[in-house]
Amino acid sequence: MDVECIDIVDKINETLAQRVGLQKYKIWFKNSTRLTVEDNYVKVGVPNLFIGGWIENHFESEITEVVSEVLQRPMKVIFNIDPALFGSQRRGQLDSQAKSVAKCTNPSSQRRQTKPKRQPAKQALRLKLGDFVVGSCNRLAYNAAKMVASEPKIHFNPLFIHGSCGLGKTHLLQGICNAMRKERPQSQFMYVSGEEFTNQFVMSLKKGNLDQFRHRFRQNDLLVIDDVHFLASKKATQEEFLHTFNSIDATSRQVVLASDAHPKMIGQLSDSLVNRFVSGMVVKIDSPDYQTRCSILRQRSVSMNKHVPEPVFEYIANNIRANVRELEGALLKVVAYASMGQVPVTLSLAREALDDHIARADPMVQLSDIESVVATYFGLTTADVHSSRKTRTISLARSLTMFLSRKHTTMSYPEIGRFMGGKNHATVILACKKVNNYLKNNEVPVAWESPAGRRETYIEPLIEKLEMSICH
Repeated sequence: MDVECIDIVDKINETLAQRVGLQKYKIWFKNSTRLTVEDNYVKVGVPNLFIGGWIENHFESEITEVVSEVLQRPMKVIFNIDPALFGSQRRGQLDSQAKSVAKCTNPSSQRRQTKPKRQPAKQALRLKLGDFVVGSCNRLAYNAAKMVASEPKIHFNPLFIHGSCGLGKTHLLQGICNAMRKERPQSQFMYVSGEEFTNQFVMSLKKGNLDQFRHRFRQNDLLVIDDVHFLASKKATQEEFLHTFNSIDATSRQVVLASDAHPKMIGQLSDSLVNRFVSGMVVKIDSPDYQTRCSILRQRSVSMNKHVPEPVFEYIANNIRANVRELEGALLKVVAYASMGQVPVTLSLAREALDDHIARADPMVQLSDIESVVATYFGLTTADVHSSRKTRTISLARSLTMFLSRKHTTMSYPEIGRFMGGKNHATVILACKKVNNYLKNNEVPVAWESPAGRRETYIEPLIEKLEMSICH
C-alpha cells in the first residue's frame, strides 16, 4: 500500500472514530478490521463472519458515508475475511463488549439489562379443566392433567397425550395452564404449538438471537407444546427441542405434549426424542362413548344458553360419533336452524336440520382421520399427501391413505380422489392396486426415506399398525 493510500485509510479511520464514537471504534474497528482502498471500492477486512456480520449490520451506513466524504466520491464498501486478523477476537468477548458499550452509551438500557423478577405468564387461554367432560374415553388423560396442574413436582416427565383430531387434547393442555395459573400463580408457563416453536426457532437463527429464544423457552416451570408431531422431519428443530426438554427436565420442571399419534407412530422423529417421549407418561384419548357424547352436548347447550330437549341430545349422540368438534358442530347447526325459523328445538327439527349431514357422515372412520394417521407416521403433512410430488415417501403414504380409505369408508374412488387434492379416480385405483400387489408379495419389504436414512418394513405389519391407530 503506497503512502497516499495509507494516508487515505488513516483519514477514513479517524473520521469513522469521530462518527461512531471512540469507544465503539476501539472495540469494533481498531484491532478487528483492516481497510484497503481499491479503484472502485473500499474493502473492509474482518477476522471472521461474526464480526463481519455485526459491523455490516450496525455500521455499514456510517462506513459508506465516511468513505464518500473522505474520497469525495461514492464508493462501494465490501467485507471479506482477512486471515491476518483471524483469531484476534472471540465471539463471547465481543458479545460482552457490545453489552458494555450499550450500557455505557445508554443508561436507560443499562437499567433494562438488570434481570427482572420473574412474573407469571400472561397468555390468554380460554379452555379450563373444569369445563372438560370426563368419560371412560379420557379419564386417565384428565387425571394426569389435573396432577400436573396441582403438584409442583410429579414423577413422570413428559406427559404425552395423543389421540385423533377433535377429542380434547388442546382443551386439556390449555386447562393445565389455566389451572396452574390459578393454583400456583408465581409459576411460569409457556403454551405454544409445534409450528410456533419451529417458526420461533427458525427466526431466532436468522436474526442471530438464539440465546434469547433458549432463555424464553427454558426458564419456564411448565412448557406445553400442542401438535408436537409438527417437528417431524425437521432435524435441527428436533435437536433444539431435545436440548430444551433436557434443560427443563434436569431441574425437575414439567413438559406436557400433545400429538395426533403415539410417539412411536410419528415418522421422521429422531430416536432420541421418541425415547424421551415414551420415558414419561403416554396416555391416549379415545373417541367419546355414547354417555360422554350426551354429556358433551348437554354442557354445550348450557354454554350457549339454549334449551334443548333430551331426545335431541340422544339423536345427535347416536348418529355423530367421530369427535367432539363434529358433535358440537351438529348441535350448533340444529340451534341455528331453530333460531332462523324462530321455532323451538325439537327432535323432528333436529332430524330435518341434520338429514344431509348424517347421510354423508361415516359413523366409524373418516378419510381425514386416515390421512392424518398415515401422514404423521411418515413424518409428512396432509398437504404433502395431497400434493403431486412423487418422492418415495410421499408416494407410499399417498397410496396407503387411498387404500385404507377404500377399505374403511364408503367413499367411492372419485370421492377419495377429489378429497385428496383433486386426484383422478384412476389414480386412486392404481394406488389401491399397488398396495394389493405389495400384500401379495409380502416377502419383499417396502422402503422409504427418513432423516435417519432409509427405512423398510413388510407391508402387512405396517398396515396393521396404521389401522390400530385409525380404528382404536
